[in-house]
Amino acid sequence: MNRRLLWYLVLLTSMSVVSFFSLINYVSSEAESEMSLLSEESKNTLKQWGQVAESYYSSQDVMGLEQWLAELQYKHSVWAAVVEHQTKQIAGGQEGGEYYRGYNLGRNIDWQIHLYFHENPIMELPFSEGNTSFLIRLPDNMRPGSYWQTTKVILQLVFPLVFLSVLSLIIYRHIMRPLLLLKRATSDFSAGNFDVRVSNKMQSEHEEFRQLATTFDGMATRIGEQLVAQRQLIGDFSHELRTPLTRLDIAIENLCNTQTDEVSLSRITKETHIIRHLVEDTLTFAWLENEHKRMGDESYDVVDLLDSIIDDARFEFPTHIVNTLLPNDCVVENSNHRALGPAIENIVRNALKYSPTGSTVEVSVKKTLTNIAIEVCDQGKGVETHQLEAIFQPFFRLDNARRPNSDSFGMGLALAKRQILSIGGTVYAQNRAARNTQVTGLIVTIHLPLR
Repeated sequence: MNRRLLWYLVLLTSMSVVSFFSLINYVSSEAESEMSLLSEESKNTLKQWGQVAESYYSSQDVMGLEQWLAELQYKHSVWAAVVEHQTKQIAGGQEGGEYYRGYNLGRNIDWQIHLYFHENPIMELPFSEGNTSFLIRLPDNMRPGSYWQTTKVILQLVFPLVFLSVLSLIIYRHIMRPLLLLKRATSDFSAGNFDVRVSNKMQSEHEEFRQLATTFDGMATRIGEQLVAQRQLIGDFSHELRTPLTRLDIAIENLCNTQTDEVSLSRITKETHIIRHLVEDTLTFAWLENEHKRMGDESYDVVDLLDSIIDDARFEFPTHIVNTLLPNDCVVENSNHRALGPAIENIVRNALKYSPTGSTVEVSVKKTLTNIAIEVCDQGKGVETHQLEAIFQPFFRLDNARRPNSDSFGMGLALAKRQILSIGGTVYAQNRAARNTQVTGLIVTIHLPLR
């Protein structure tokens, strides 16, 4: 890999930053120079004052000049004076007197004013005769650069922040464009579109992204082939296994009708039923686990569904008591009763199976504005705290004290959880002792959204 993207980003960033800050330095310097000059209005005012002072001086009206200067100083809170230039040579040659002409006692009004000095400078306006000048300390209202600090902050802080933000946005969009293509492709792949590919959409991108796209395509091809093969295997397994089981059921039924060894045949019948139940639950769980589909295409009343399930449970377990606490109705939308029904049936049957004879299983429904909670409480021995989540794992079985018979393969609660997840719900278990009740047992709670 030649890291072209790295060098591209390094070149883009370094050249942009260096060029920008060079421009900022140039603009700052020019702005400071321009803002250091007196405005034309201030220049004209100073010139007018110099002309007035010169007029008093030319007419030799010293008293008038003193009075005018006093008024000027008081009105503008400045120092002002009229000064004659006198040069006295102490030693040296007598020629070259022209070198002593034109020296300054103050600053010319066309010169720049230093923006960082705290005191205002003395401005000089020479009279026409050349040996006298009007001097005045620059009034505060004429001091240039009043907005220089604000301008400096804008140029050296605000503009760099804006520029670097824009540069970061450009780099971000440049990098995110191919990444967004990969994100969409990944989402499509997760949704089941195993034919999605991105290499053909990144031909114009940098080599690093093209290599990433090629790697993604290779991964998508391999995983897609594996998932398709797995689906085919599950389908074939389901078809091939159910057929001989059906024939076995028929053969056993025929043998029972001929009154042969009924004990053995009954045992065979029981085992075949267990195998069929195990196979069907396993295949259903595998399908739900692989597809990850949201089964939400209908509306139904949960109370009606529970009434049907509880009637079947009472018939199947006549030695137990099933109490219910249900509202008059509880309609859920965007759900699927074919997923919820078997899940609740598994949980209720599990509660009855693990509760002692004559005990009570309670089924209740609590409804809020947004969801419902279905609780199934048994009176068994409960579950160890560290096993409360494990009981929802496939093929997980408790010890013999909790397991009354051997026809359980640990798929009931695992399948129930996956079915509930497929309609957007959640399920969890807790011991009744956790609620400080006097009765032992397990509480399984299902939460479902109403819509």
